[in-house]
Amino acid sequence: MIEVAIMVEGQNGLNWERWQRIARAVEDLGFVGLYRSDHYTNANPPDMDSLELWVSLTWLASHTQRIEFGPLVSPVSFRHPTMTARMAAAVDDLSNGRLTLGLGAGWQEREHTHYGWDLLPVGPRFARFQEGLEIVTRLFNSAEPVYFHGDYYNVQEGVLLPRPQRPGGPPLLIGGNGPLRTLPLTARYAREWNAVYMPRAEFVERNALLDEMLAENGRSPSSMRRSLMTRVEIGDDAALGRKFTQATPAELRQRGLVLGTPAAIVEQLGSWHEAGVQRIMLQWLDLDDMAGLETLGTQVLPQLGA
Repeated sequence: MIEVAIMVEGQNGLNWERWQRIARAVEDLGFVGLYRSDHYTNANPPDMDSLELWVSLTWLASHTQRIEFGPLVSPVSFRHPTMTARMAAAVDDLSNGRLTLGLGAGWQEREHTHYGWDLLPVGPRFARFQEGLEIVTRLFNSAEPVYFHGDYYNVQEGVLLPRPQRPGGPPLLIGGNGPLRTLPLTARYAREWNAVYMPRAEFVERNALLDEMLAENGRSPSSMRRSLMTRVEIGDDAALGRKFTQATPAELRQRGLVLGTPAAIVEQLGSWHEAGVQRIMLQWLDLDDMAGLETLGTQVLPQLGA
């Protein structure tokens, strides 16, 4: 059956009290993992608490025992890929192999402008992303010195020490839906594709396209985990209708959101599993709604055989 994880927005009021409380609940309730975004701010004000990604994941690695975790996703525009590789390998070792390294090209203009990072136009942005993926992959996989000379990064005699405990280091995840740039990079570099807010029919189509791209790269479909990140809200349609005023619950479900009573959520998760989703990251926006999180853990997970 489908694996269920929780995803939180790290820039949306996340602080130590909330992070620690959520992590313990996710571990205790039986979710398979806990993932979070890597942002300074939201796309629009007001600014809220925003716990730094790698500091928070280091705490998580040493204060949980079971759950898998990682960024959804960390932009290469924020950190040099050699630093990302070093931190990711260390955190993965600290957790005894529970990190999935989600990487992305970056997209949010506001935080890049405010904090002095170059977002770049889309074409160069993805060219830089590919260079970052190449460097991280080489450092994870090679015990010999790495040399790389690109348009955005240069590495000479780069060696990742200590070597990652897991052969090849923590698995790479690439998130996004684009068939022209994102999926080809996923097929080449990643071990997990994370679709984002996608209608079911579109997921099926992109999933099949990814299979074709994997074959072109000499890889089998089973070498790639397929996951989905989407919003979840618990409640009957009347309550959901009061919360979502721009579209009906039925319309939002068609767009890929997971909404409804626990029984309805179980049914939707089953449909996603039939579509090919192996792991779903349910976006939990209200960081103080621990009762709702407990409802998911006690009334939804047991019906999935989790």
